[in-house]
Amino acid sequence: MIELRPFATIGHANHGWLDARHHFSFADYHDPARMHWGNLRVWNDDTIAANNGFPPHPHRDMEIITYVRTGAITHRDSLGNQGRTAAGDVQVMSAGTGVTHSEFNLEDEATTLFQIWIMPTRAGERPGWGAREFPKGTRAGQLVVLASGYPEDGDALPIRTSARLVAGTVRAGETVDYELGAERKGYLVPATGRIRVNGADSAGVEANARDGVAIAGESTISITALEESEVVFVDTL
Repeated sequence: MIELRPFATIGHANHGWLDARHHFSFADYHDPARMHWGNLRVWNDDTIAANNGFPPHPHRDMEIITYVRTGAITHRDSLGNQGRTAAGDVQVMSAGTGVTHSEFNLEDEATTLFQIWIMPTRAGERPGWGAREFPKGTRAGQLVVLASGYPEDGDALPIRTSARLVAGTVRAGETVDYELGAERKGYLVPATGRIRVNGADSAGVEANARDGVAIAGESTISITALEESEVVFVDTL
């Protein structure tokens, strides 16, 4: 099953300093058919105005991944962690037993990012935070694991759930494959460009930038770029 969720159909809330799009029910946006996808609970497509951001607020028992698309975000938390994550890079906060954090755009331009929440499969642990640079050049023509709950994924940022976040840049006309497994669920968003999922020529599902593609029961995912595209994908139970 592959279901296209066009950008125009997802939730929207414009708070002035924050223009937020919600792929799943979040805050005042509620759609009982879009509560989660497996353990994936939140995929927010946020634009944060210059010199604005989220003031300190608490979380617990959630794996929160921030994929910065343009600009940068500065993180501070109650554990004493602090860091700036720039475009193309990723940060992970494991909320664990509880943490308070703020996320601010201290830049002189708007920041755009995907904020992704995945429900943990390990609870009761101390909270933590980490960030990594993932230069886009290393992802050209392939999907690279950026965050993972599986030790075999090496340099990926660790998360406390049976899931992976992968991303890559695919040139027009190229195809990349991903082994998902029929028992797992996938959620794919092209950050830029236009793609076709699981089909050549006119077959398959075509998605434009910032559309969502929900996938289940597919062992292998093939992604063909119809124009140069940056793709972000969550693989979860």
